[in-house]
Amino acid sequence: MEKSSSAAYAAAGVDITAGYKGVKLMRADVQRTYIPGVVSDIGGFGGLFAPNIDGMTEPILVSGTDGVGTKLRIAELMNRHDTIGIDCVAMCVNDVICCGAKPLFFLDYIAIGKNVPEKVAAIVSGVEKIAEIVKGVAEGCVQAGCSLVGGETAEHPGMMAADDYDLAGFTVGLVDKPKLIDSSRMAAGDVVLALPSSGFHSNGYSLVRKVFDVEKADLGKHYDELGETLGEALLRPTVIYVKPVLRCIEAADVRGISHITGGGFYENIPRS
Repeated sequence: MEKSSSAAYAAAGVDITAGYKGVKLMRADVQRTYIPGVVSDIGGFGGLFAPNIDGMTEPILVSGTDGVGTKLRIAELMNRHDTIGIDCVAMCVNDVICCGAKPLFFLDYIAIGKNVPEKVAAIVSGVEKIAEIVKGVAEGCVQAGCSLVGGETAEHPGMMAADDYDLAGFTVGLVDKPKLIDSSRMAAGDVVLALPSSGFHSNGYSLVRKVFDVEKADLGKHYDELGETLGEALLRPTVIYVKPVLRCIEAADVRGISHITGGGFYENIPRS
């Protein structure tokens, strides 16, 4: 398969052999996410997972999908792509945990302008960039306790600039229906607990980029009040709340959970 090639594809701007190299580069990162239940390895047509439903009376699958949004532009400007995958995982698993569901597995989708194996100029490009992105996705899966069982990389010459990319993901979780958190038992006098964020997470970055004028700003400048550079602060990964929330559910009578994302309190608290 690695010797497979297409002159016609290459003339159209697509290097199909680069994808094979990408799989080799990311395999170790993917495999470190594997948990009991993973049936397949990466590279097949589908990711296989056998969930453990022992002790469950009515298992329910809970799914969620999301992307990273224009925070990707910060990653491009910083030429750092190994944390943006954490954001992608977080935005998905932090949603399904609101139902009390434990994420089981994750899949990602990366669209890139040009999939070039070599580094170009001073930037990480092509396959190396994708491997860095997937490294972050794998780290996010480890933090969430779920497995990265598959994904897709698409090359879009003519639609995207060579160094541009977009990233989205999809997760499936599992919860027993009697333990489903659906707000039906909420009552006046219930205690509200807030878990802190690490910053903007992956929300509102179109406004963030405008406020800080990131295209012209010195993202590498260190600010004492931040304890880091502006770019590092803006690129700080989204907190993955899965494990602490699952511990809360085990320790207390949790009646509702909200993942505070783009719409803030006004939009997201009523959703719980």
